[in-house]
Amino acid sequence: MTRPNIILALALCVIAAAVISLHVGLRFYGPAQVVHALFGGADDTDALIIRTLRLPRMAVAITCGAALALSGLLMQTATRNPLAEPGLLGVNAGAALAAVIGVTFFGATGLLAVSAIAALGAVVAVAVVFGISMMGDVRFDPASILLAGVTLAALCGALSQVILLSHETAFETLLFWLAGSFADRDIRLVWIGAPVVLLGIVATIRLAPSLDALRADDDTAAALGVPVLTVRVLSLALAALLAGVSVALAGPVIFIGLIAPHLVTRLLPGATHGWLALACPLAGALLALLADMLARIIVAPAEAPMGTVLALVGVPALVILLRRSGARQAA
Repeated sequence: MTRPNIILALALCVIAAAVISLHVGLRFYGPAQVVHALFGGADDTDALIIRTLRLPRMAVAITCGAALALSGLLMQTATRNPLAEPGLLGVNAGAALAAVIGVTFFGATGLLAVSAIAALGAVVAVAVVFGISMMGDVRFDPASILLAGVTLAALCGALSQVILLSHETAFETLLFWLAGSFADRDIRLVWIGAPVVLLGIVATIRLAPSLDALRADDDTAAALGVPVLTVRVLSLALAALLAGVSVALAGPVIFIGLIAPHLVTRLLPGATHGWLALACPLAGALLALLADMLARIIVAPAEAPMGTVLALVGVPALVILLRRSGARQAA
């Protein structure tokens, strides 16, 4: 298949998964019920569930998955580390710590306020990780940024636990958000997040030639006239913004930013970042929709935690990537 056809196929899969997600849940609805609820003006209980619960949930999953996938792509390129993704670089932990501090010490209440503070924390976390990784060395080391991310994640996680254990009220307020889920989220966040994702796609396409050069090494990119530090900082800033959008939408969601870019690079071998910027958000949205549907039905009538479902897929993928990375270094 040609690259445009692969991207079209991904888009059609996302549309199909989005439609199916409106039917799947504690109760399964037929196509006629869904169409009537969306376009027929019905106001019965089933129609309200579809319009006010499942439709926003579907929109949040698509936006969050697209943001995480594009953020993961930018992080992996900027750091030249195939294991880089928002969760492993301490973004989720930084966002969680910011939310805990906001609720505990500044009295933040409501999902919108907590989400905004968490998004800010995600951006700050990326800046701290990048700063730590560059300390004492003028040359960029891809391995150091992952180590810095893991260190920051451990520190933020420990601080969050200490604060939450000493403030039970904050724990109760944040428990729902910290779980990471697409359910019962504020649809208003989608109207903020979706334009940011579109901006990220356009910006990545504009940066594509520089990002393609950056994939090799800094010396090659510099020889081609690429302002390496500027492109790296812009890429990480954009990745942080996208990760912050995801955290604001759904709380800490793991592994989508790791898996989606690798899935796309296998579907589109040798593709430039112009193509990857289009395909990665579609793959991330598809993964998020599939994981969300699986979470609804895997332990029905209960609902599995989103982190559990993604870990079932993400942990084996992470092990495979680690093995391949080790094999390449040995070679």
